[in-house]
Amino acid sequence: MNDRIFHVSDRADIERFEPRPPPSAGSGQTGTMVWAVSERLLHNYLVPRNCPRVTFYIGPHTSAADAERWMGGTSARYVVAIETHWWPLLRESQLYVYELPPLLFIPIDIGAGYYIARETVEPLGRAVIEDLPSALLERDVELRVMPDLWKLHDGIAASSMQFSIIRMRNAQPRASGYDQPS
Repeated sequence: MNDRIFHVSDRADIERFEPRPPPSAGSGQTGTMVWAVSERLLHNYLVPRNCPRVTFYIGPHTSAADAERWMGGTSARYVVAIETHWWPLLRESQLYVYELPPLLFIPIDIGAGYYIARETVEPLGRAVIEDLPSALLERDVELRVMPDLWKLHDGIAASSMQFSIIRMRNAQPRASGYDQPS
C-alpha cells in the first residue's frame, strides 16, 4: 500500500499507538487494533472527536438520481455535515494529525478510508491543525452546519451515496413528531 494514512487526535503527546478495542460495536471488527484513515478521507476526522457528523460523496455505486439529489447543488467533491451547536467548538479546537507507516496497515473499508494495524505503531510525524474550518474547506469539502442531523442521516443512510456516519450517539435527540422513514 502506498497511500498515506493518518490518525487524528486532540492529544499532542502520542509517541506510539497501542492496539485497542474497536471504538464502536458496529465496526464489525474484533480484537484490538490501531485505527487509521486515508489521506483522501482525512476530512471526515477534522472535527472535534465527539462531534456527530454525516459525511458523504459520490462513490462507484452511487446512482445518478442520488448524485443529483445529494450533490447536485455543490461543486465540492465531499460533504461534511455537523450540528449547529458544535460550530463554536469546531472553530476553537485544534487537532493533531499523526502520519503512520502504511505498510503496517490493512484496509478494512476503502469507501470510508479505514485501515487497521494489529501491532503497536510509532508515528512518522505529526502536524497541528489550528483552523479546522479552513482545513476542511481546503480539502474540497462543503461544510454544512445544520440544526439537526437526523433527516440527513436517514436520507443518506437509505441512499446509494458513499458515506460515513460518525458519533451520532452524541447528536441532539430526534425532534418529537419527526417521522422516521419506514
